[in-house]
Amino acid sequence: MTENTQQSPASGPNSHPELPTQYTPADVEGQLYERWVERGYFEADADSAKEPFTVVIPPPNVTGSLHLGHAFEHTLIDAVTRRKRMQGHETLWQPGMDHAGIATQNVVERELAKEGKSRHDLGREAFVERVWQWKDESGGQISGQMRRLGDGVAWSRERFTMDEGLSKAVQTIFKKLYDDELIYRAERIINWCPRCLTAISDIEVEYQDDDGELVSIRYGDGEASIVVATTRAETMLGDTAVAVHPDDERYRHLVGTEIELPLTGRRIPVVADPHVDPEFGTGAVKVTPAHDPNDFEIGRRHDLPNLTVMDDHAVITAHGPFQGLDRLEARSAIVGALRAEGRIVAEKRPYTHSVGHCSRCKTTIEPRLSMQWWVRTGPLAKAAADAVRDGRVNIHPEDMSKRYFDWVDNIHDWCISRQLWWGHRIPVWYGPDGEMVCVGPDEEPPSGEGWHQETDVLDTWFSSGLWPFSTLGWPERTESLAKFYPNSILVTGYDILFFWVVRMMMFGLYAMDGTPPFHTVVLHGMVRDQFGKKMSKSFGNAVNPLDWMDKYGSDAVRFTLARGANPGVDVPIGEDWVQGSRNFANKIWNATRFALMNGATVDGELPPAAELSATDRWILSRLNAVVAEVDAYYEDYQFAKLSDTLFHFAWDEVFDWYVELSKTTFAKGGAAADASRRVLGEVLDTTLRLLHPVVPFVTEALWTSLTGKESVVVAEWPTAVSVPGADTPGGFRDAAAEQEIGTVQQVVTEVRRFRSDQGLQPGQKVPARLGLDGTALAPHEDAMRALLRLTPPGDGFTATASLPVAGATVALDLSGAIDVAAERKRLAKDLAAAEKDLAQTTAKLGNDAFLGKAPDHVIEKIRARKAAAEADIARITAQLAALPES
Repeated sequence: MTENTQQSPASGPNSHPELPTQYTPADVEGQLYERWVERGYFEADADSAKEPFTVVIPPPNVTGSLHLGHAFEHTLIDAVTRRKRMQGHETLWQPGMDHAGIATQNVVERELAKEGKSRHDLGREAFVERVWQWKDESGGQISGQMRRLGDGVAWSRERFTMDEGLSKAVQTIFKKLYDDELIYRAERIINWCPRCLTAISDIEVEYQDDDGELVSIRYGDGEASIVVATTRAETMLGDTAVAVHPDDERYRHLVGTEIELPLTGRRIPVVADPHVDPEFGTGAVKVTPAHDPNDFEIGRRHDLPNLTVMDDHAVITAHGPFQGLDRLEARSAIVGALRAEGRIVAEKRPYTHSVGHCSRCKTTIEPRLSMQWWVRTGPLAKAAADAVRDGRVNIHPEDMSKRYFDWVDNIHDWCISRQLWWGHRIPVWYGPDGEMVCVGPDEEPPSGEGWHQETDVLDTWFSSGLWPFSTLGWPERTESLAKFYPNSILVTGYDILFFWVVRMMMFGLYAMDGTPPFHTVVLHGMVRDQFGKKMSKSFGNAVNPLDWMDKYGSDAVRFTLARGANPGVDVPIGEDWVQGSRNFANKIWNATRFALMNGATVDGELPPAAELSATDRWILSRLNAVVAEVDAYYEDYQFAKLSDTLFHFAWDEVFDWYVELSKTTFAKGGAAADASRRVLGEVLDTTLRLLHPVVPFVTEALWTSLTGKESVVVAEWPTAVSVPGADTPGGFRDAAAEQEIGTVQQVVTEVRRFRSDQGLQPGQKVPARLGLDGTALAPHEDAMRALLRLTPPGDGFTATASLPVAGATVALDLSGAIDVAAERKRLAKDLAAAEKDLAQTTAKLGNDAFLGKAPDHVIEKIRARKAAAEADIARITAQLAALPES
């Protein structure tokens, strides 16, 4: 057939067009995906009577492009949703993007900088228009990349956190929270980014060890002096006290007095506060309430003034010689000035300590006193904790629950205001006489002279926290909301458990009358390189998944990622593993092509069990076992195990054993061949459907060619296969056939190993006599000879080697095939090495002193070496015995 036929389903159930000799993903994937979308397979109907299954996409940033983390997460979600669709659920995978406030504003500001402009040159309204223009022209490239991956999302329902409907949801819940006194405005210490010029939340701060300096400074003189240590000397300009512990006898005489603050001429009090650790350093700390969260709390307890000494850009504003210096310049200048006055008692440099950085731009954050908007999280977080504790929401894997509770049980109020122009503007208006009015979406804001709206926008996570219900039309009570809320599951990385999952839990329970936003939270790990190292451009190990998709196909990338996905565990991945998955896709293609060329069919019922060979009954029995295993792994979100099970069943059992064992049957023809063709068709049909959720493209092309049906996307999910005349609970199983073929496999494997050990080439034919009479192996002699390249004995046959295996005897004539003397010498050398290893390990394990001191893992390693040596000795001894006399 032409290459185009590869993308077209067969015209009818009896049509099995010849597949191309090679599978070329680029010729298949794009066309198949567009057909799926055109036919509406991924859409969800709110009026359907089917049981709903809902999952949202963790909304990628509008500035983003597909990275391996996305590809990993999307593969898992797509696998789950494709299976649920095949099981008959009305399945909605909700797509959309996040407006990504800081990231998007930064992108557009960089574009403006190329024109020599800033956002202030445009003004707020024109700048926001410019961002929308950028979004329409350049944003959202990840949507196209998701199509490349095969994401089965309902594209007609795509949402954006700044679209009209979601903006209404944001304004509605803000008003509700404000009226319920769960949103308030207050001056608190926040994390300030001097580069992004906005507050950021605690969980948007990344901590890393930086090299700095620790300086010890003497405040005051003589008996009325105290030494304090700091890594941020520039903040001393804002000190308003020195604090010591109430029980510290060293400073009891100074508590309540004042000492001079160097360089400033100000006098500050010495206060006693239990927060101070008397065992750390000198037992005294400088207190800068406007620039440190702990100092802010000390200041509140002691009614200390708050002196802000830096502006938005972290430039010193305090009067004196340091005014106008950047914080780092000021740090050096202040230490120099203190040193000149003899007030530096000690200096440690470099001093490695943990420093917070903005997760967006990596600038060192500055704790800063600021008037901001806050969510009072106490009651919301309690509800979120209760929903998991009482079982309404399950976290998988269960051991991740501890991390969840550690957060929600100790959560701080959430700073939700950001000093940006791009985002949901806070719906609060201020009046000329200090009035403050919060306006809902259906209310008119106050107008008149002196009235103006709050300039801050909301934290991006505020709007994405509404995602499970705002995307379904809330606050309107839509049919979609009634049908698809709550979501069935949430699949996301453990790294945004606090950023996003907790936010959705708090808001979902609050807005939806106590109904949590999802039933199950499935947490996965992070993708790392093949050595377990974090992927990063700076490390030189970052991978663009699109490059791998171009090279190996999307199925290969998906299968590699799924095969590494153990619950909650990071996933190492290397290019050679993707190559292996590409080889698997090729194996599926070639085996199915062979099957079609040999008449494999899905037409009609399976023959009765009495008409099936042991080989046929074995593969059907194994198939049903695999269907049950895969279902159990899906229900437990064990993607790695289900993928591995399918890999080994398809490659090892179906392709390497069943297909090979059936070749002799096909060659003979007749009723047995017809039965095997039908069984092979059944096995391939079921196996392709089992594989489809993880490798959708190659399975679609093959399944439609095999069955002649419309699409595997809307095919039924496999259940246990029944065989006429042999029904058993849970589908057909045949332990006797499994044992019989297991014995065949054992004999073939042992003889293959022996051939390899003797240095025979895989295709080299050897005369042999198979002593199978009276055994269950007799019906399989022809197939075994074909698999082992064994010819009939013929005249003049001399058995130079004899292998007793599983009740049978395989006698081979190796005369002329190997150098017996050289082989005996090689095996004798290997035997001596194995005997030496056995003696050493036996001696160690018999030494009580060694066993008493050695760690358990070392002892286990020695035991494993001993067992391996014993096995080697038995194997080599048998090989020597089987060799002909030289």
